[in-house]
Formats: sequence, C-alpha cells, structure tokens
Amino acid sequence: MSESSQRRIVIGDVHGHYEGLMTLLEAIAPASDDRVYFLGDLIDRGPHSSYVVNFVKENNYGCLLGNHEQMLLHILTSDSIPTPAMQAWLYSGGQATIASYEEATIPHEHLDWFKALPTYLDLGDIWLTHAGIDPYIPLAEQTAEQFCWIRDEFHSIQQPYFPDKLIIIGHTITFTLPGVTPGKLAQGQGWLDIDTGAYHPRSGWLTGLDITNNLIYQVNVFQNCLRTLPLTEAVINVEPSQITNRRKK
Repeated sequence: MSESSQRRIVIGDVHGHYEGLMTLLEAIAPASDDRVYFLGDLIDRGPHSSYVVNFVKENNYGCLLGNHEQMLLHILTSDSIPTPAMQAWLYSGGQATIASYEEATIPHEHLDWFKALPTYLDLGDIWLTHAGIDPYIPLAEQTAEQFCWIRDEFHSIQQPYFPDKLIIIGHTITFTLPGVTPGKLAQGQGWLDIDTGAYHPRSGWLTGLDITNNLIYQVNVFQNCLRTLPLTEAVINVEPSQITNRRKK
C-alpha cells in the first residue's frame, strides 16, 4: 500500500499510558508534515499522565478536551468542591494523575493548556470530538457537557449527524457496545469510535488511526505487542436499534 506524502493520524484515549503511546508512535512514525490529533483523556487511570500531557503539549499536537481533563479542571480550579465530586474524580483515576507529577502538584502551564483545549476539531471531511454530539440539540447550542460526556443518545442516531463528515470519537470503550470485541473499533451511523480501552484489563489496546491510508495501528500496553491492519478488518458495525434496545432494558 502506498502512503500519501502527508497523513492525518488520530490517537484514541491514552489514559496515562506513556510507554504504550511511545511504542505506538514509533510504529506509526509520523513525519514532520503529518498531522497528529488526540481525542482527549490523556490523563487518569494509567501511571504516567504527566509524561503524556507534557509530550503532547511540547510537540504541539492537536488535542481535544476529554471528560477526564474536564473533571480535573473542575476539581482543581474551583473555589469549593463537594467531597463526593472530589472522591468521584479520584476514583476515576485522578489519584494516579496527581501521583504522576513531582510533589503531587500539577503545574499552572498544564492547567492553562487544559483550559485552552477545544471541544471539537473540524477537518473538513472529518469531525473530531471526544464523546459525540447530542442529535437533538443544534450544534451551536451544545457545550462541553455533550462533547465530553454523551454516550447512547449519540451512538443510537438513525442517520449521520453530518451528511458530509465522519465523526471520530473516543470516550466509550468499544467493547462496551453491542457485538464489539476487545480491540475492535465500533462504527455507527456517521461515527467511528476508536477508544479500545488502553487502561482496561479486558483490553489493553491503544489505537491510532491513519485516516489517509485507512490503517489501524495498535499496541497492547499489558502484553507489549503491536499490530497493524486495514481499517476494514478492525471495525464492527453497531446498529442503532441495538443501542436503543439496550437503553430500554
């Protein structure tokens, strides 16, 4: 397969797995003119969130706000946080993020960088966001709440939200969707989910998508193994009715 001179590459939720990310990028080998984008959730759960953030920030890669970055900002930049909210973030991986920083202190430059992260990126034929879009609300009225957190309402859409754009998302681990096995990508009506659950013991797969050449690169952070395969071999279709029926149960 011949490769385009410039590639567009999208990386799924890293969740603090810096070594796995380095292995993945070594396999992808992005050139200086390739465009690399991260879908958010760089942090929490894995052991090296600070390394991941610093790497993406210093390389000036495109990156979206994920729900875990949003939680961190809510906890660390608010004057008063209820104890349950703090406990929820720590339980969701925040403790690992704090521990990954020297003296358990997240520097202001990282907090400022998180604050500046966009909630979506429009690449023309591709639209990137962390979690999805609420199909019942006009785009201009949607907020980080929808872009960072939505799940079934988006996955169950009956027709593409955009007629001319593929929405690429993370946030929802693909094997939690009906009929999808660990390591596989999930595809619905106008959307593609590439969060294959790098931190999850049932999976361990971190995914990178070469949009230009329709190639999938994956590293398993637990087994330290790599694989590359055509996008068509990595995707499982999810019917909207499967999501709708699950919501009714």
